[in-house]
Amino acid sequence: MSNEELKQITDLVTARTLFATKEVLNSEETALYLGISKSYLYKLTMRREIPHYKPLGKMCYFNRRELEAWLQSSRVATTAEINEQAAGYCNRKGGAI
Repeated sequence: MSNEELKQITDLVTARTLFATKEVLNSEETALYLGISKSYLYKLTMRREIPHYKPLGKMCYFNRRELEAWLQSSRVATTAEINEQAAGYCNRKGGAI
């Protein structure tokens, strides 16, 4: 294994450990954590679509737990769940699917 490969692995392990233990992330760390570009993260903050903090009015910071809640806030129902809801609605209304 080359030194470059070893450095890449070490950096990856360090980043993963950091994400699991650090509660407040900067913009670069947040973009990596979410798997998005920094420019898209900037767009989300400008649109006020993602929770963030600007304590000094310039740099953005993000709470990891709030990011996780935000990621899970727009759950898409499975086909089976939708079919179950439809069947329940039809049964209440006396109809069939």
